[in-house]
Amino acid sequence: MNVSISQLPGIGQKISMKTKEDQMLVIIVHHTGKRELYFFDDADSDEADYAFELSPNETREVAAQLLGSTYQPADIEKVRMFKKQLIVDYIKVKEGSPLAYKTIESSDIRNETGAMIIGIVDGEDVIAAPEPDTELKPGDVLMAIGKDEQIAMLSQLCESGS
Repeated sequence: MNVSISQLPGIGQKISMKTKEDQMLVIIVHHTGKRELYFFDDADSDEADYAFELSPNETREVAAQLLGSTYQPADIEKVRMFKKQLIVDYIKVKEGSPLAYKTIESSDIRNETGAMIIGIVDGEDVIAAPEPDTELKPGDVLMAIGKDEQIAMLSQLCESGS
C-alpha cells in the first residue's frame, strides 16, 4: 500500500492510501476532529465513488475494529490440527452449486471430497453436528474439517461444482 500525507492549510491533514488494485482511500482529518473518508474504485478518478463523515468517537471505534480489538482472524497455521494435517474452514454454498437444495446424505459430500461438515451457519441459526437429512441451501456457510485437498474439493463444489 502506498501512503502519502499532506497538510491542508486551514483545514487539517490529508492521508491518501493507494492499494495494489489501484483503489484509493482518502482521509481528511480536520482541526476540529471531524474525519471525512473518500473511497475511489479508480485511484486516478477526480471524483470519489463514496464518501462519509466520522466523529472522533466513531473514528476510534473503526480504528479499534480494524486493529482487531474485538476479533482477530485465526492464523491458518493455528487452525491446523492433528500434526498440521487437518484444517477447519468455513465455506459458503453458492446458488449455482450442485450441493444447493440437497441433503448432506444425498450430496454424498464425505465420499466425494473426504471433507466432513461439522456445522452449518444458516442466517442467524447455527446447526452443530448437522443430521444427514439437513438440506443445504444457497447462503449456508458450512463449517468443514479435512485435509487441504479435501477442503479445496468441497469449496469447488460449493461454488459451481466444476
